Amino acid sequence: MNPLKKLASQTAIYGLSTIVGRLLNYFLVPIYTRVFLPGEYGVVTQMYAIVTFLNVAYTYGMETAFFRFSQLEKDNPRIYSTNLISIISSSVILGLLLIIFSNPIAAWMGYEGHGIYIIWFALILAFDAITAIPFAKLRLENKAKKYASIKFLWIISNVFLNLFFLVACPTIMKGNMEFIKPLINAIYNPEMGVGYVFISNLISSFITLLILLPEITGIRFSFDTILWKKMLQYALPLLIAGFAGMINEVMDRLMMPYLVADKSTALTQIGIYGACYKVSILMTLFIQTFRQAAEPFFFTEANAENSKKIYADVMTYFVIACSIIFLGVMMNMEIVKHFVGIKYRSGLTVVPILLLANLCLGIFFNLSIWYKLSGHTKWGAYLAIFGAIITLTLNIWWIPLIGYMGAAWATLVCYALMMLASYAIGQRYYPVSYNLPKILGYLALSLALYFLSDYLTPMLALNKIGSLLFNNLFLCAFLLLVILKEIPNLKSLRIRK
Repeated sequence: MNPLKKLASQTAIYGLSTIVGRLLNYFLVPIYTRVFLPGEYGVVTQMYAIVTFLNVAYTYGMETAFFRFSQLEKDNPRIYSTNLISIISSSVILGLLLIIFSNPIAAWMGYEGHGIYIIWFALILAFDAITAIPFAKLRLENKAKKYASIKFLWIISNVFLNLFFLVACPTIMKGNMEFIKPLINAIYNPEMGVGYVFISNLISSFITLLILLPEITGIRFSFDTILWKKMLQYALPLLIAGFAGMINEVMDRLMMPYLVADKSTALTQIGIYGACYKVSILMTLFIQTFRQAAEPFFFTEANAENSKKIYADVMTYFVIACSIIFLGVMMNMEIVKHFVGIKYRSGLTVVPILLLANLCLGIFFNLSIWYKLSGHTKWGAYLAIFGAIITLTLNIWWIPLIGYMGAAWATLVCYALMMLASYAIGQRYYPVSYNLPKILGYLALSLALYFLSDYLTPMLALNKIGSLLFNNLFLCAFLLLVILKEIPNLKSLRIRK
């Protein structure tokens, strides 16, 4: 199969389950933003922001190292075994440390008396890290359907448990179903509140671990110390890049309580910003889905004669897809805004900024193939540290002045500069002839259509339905242009049945 068709096929499989599943998961946000006050949801946002840092520590770049060394030493079973033993060992050690010091950590975070939160997340992180390598193996073996099915099951179970604890149990306790109340009383405590978000995650992660046990236990365990040291040498710069990347992604929500001018509204601002951040769901989902298929694809195609041409074509179609998503969300904001509760809609002004920021991040991921394939992973660390410095500087400067809007603009500036820097350096070490006129043309057109719509719609004083119809004319015009210009190439990418 044509390699681009292969990538499209894998992305479609990952995408169908991931998008449907993640949409279900993200549809919990309307529930959270109606069940919890903004300050309470701020706790959830802050906890998961911290956990993203720990996720990096638990996997320390070994997923990418697994792909890299599987490409270099094909059919070497010790790569998977050594990688898995390393992750399991480190997860147990880190998990025990978090559990032992759970109460002091919770107090330090401002959640004194809630050390159980730390224990739950210690287990969640361990389960997720241990399953990360079996998941990577499924991706490398092109077992996209199995991978996507297991991920989908995690999301379904998480959504079900959230609905059970946050909606069904309170409804039953307030209703007249006396026959079931004793059972609900035995498993439900209304004072747990946001804790049920974490419990649902823990149970779902444990179920995933149970399902993947055959992939973990069904191998011959052997640990190659020399190979392990080589993998660590390759992975450790990615660990640094991962930490710096998490600073770029979540540090705004961690810094906000200390930087906003009105301290009494800190958690409220975090809650509003965190909820509206998730309105950029479609862009985030597409990029996550694409990354699942693309990372093993990039390594697999590295030795192909026309690999750089393939990478250039992938970038073009990636940007086209992201431009369509950007316009699709912004032209339908009248519908999209109902994704969050009324109390949160004051923050929707961050959505176009964050959509563009995620688009830049997606392009940066595409560009990152140059240092992963060439072995110059130190540049991944340098670029991420560069971004982290920008993030910290701009957040410290802008959040006290304009609150979460400052955080949103800092995110966009950070990812845009990282993208530009990666392109400039990458062309020196691993030059790829990207079709810049076409890429920049589609980006410029999508932005122009958005600003034109934003300018004209208020002037026309249309009602809600009229505004939606008018705005979507711009989206249809963009889609028509893409189809007319790209139809010869799209035909060549059609997936064979």
